[in-house]
Amino acid sequence: MHVAGIALDARNGHPIVVLNDSTKRRALPIWIGVAEAQAIGKALDNHKPDKPMSHDFLLNLITAFGYKIDRIEINELSSNTYFATIRLIIEDSRVDEAKAIDSRPSDAIALALRAKAPIFVSAQVVADGTIPADVERDEEETKEFKKFIDNLKASDFKKMGGAES
Repeated sequence: MHVAGIALDARNGHPIVVLNDSTKRRALPIWIGVAEAQAIGKALDNHKPDKPMSHDFLLNLITAFGYKIDRIEINELSSNTYFATIRLIIEDSRVDEAKAIDSRPSDAIALALRAKAPIFVSAQVVADGTIPADVERDEEETKEFKKFIDNLKASDFKKMGGAES
């Protein structure tokens, strides 16, 4: 998935990071804090601060210890709370060592954007947490499918496993 942007919840003004799938058909809204929204927004804008902000500092530490962010995974949704993992690998290709670090999705996303690392979302989170992002296209496909079903006849099917009659 990729970060589509930051929005504000119209009901309470809380920031939301919105992830989209590659087809832009499903969106995953995740409510986040103001500081995290600012960090994600700055990363989306490719803003380079004079001094490292918290996520820049953390990425600097990760790389100073010889790791890089391989990917982040938003892997669980429980009681309206999302959970994420930051997957680190050693930069040295001769060493096969990986680490998984638990994280809030907002922090993981802020780091992934800075490291240009991919964002993965588990199938269960996609099923439970996403919403349609292209309602018109979904409605059009539903109409086309219903039209197909309405025009379907029994003679359109061939008998399986035997001779045709």
